[in-house]
Amino acid sequence: MAENYSFSVILEPQEGGGFTVLVPAFPEVITEGDIEQEALANAEEAIRAIVEYRRDNGIPIPADADPQVRRITLAA
Repeated sequence: MAENYSFSVILEPQEGGGFTVLVPAFPEVITEGDIEQEALANAEEAIRAIVEYRRDNGIPIPADADPQVRRITLAA
């Protein structure tokens, strides 16, 4: 029976269009897409691949990370 996993992602709009997706639980997963749905679908595919790789190689699958977003303002 397949296990269900849930992971937080960070969706960043890009200045020139499109989105980048980061997965805090898996820092090695960075993907993108031209539209939000494509970026999230690519992230799901990447997460699925890393979970499968870890499971197949006996590497622990981490718990979801709890990303914290803060803003830093500075004069430059």
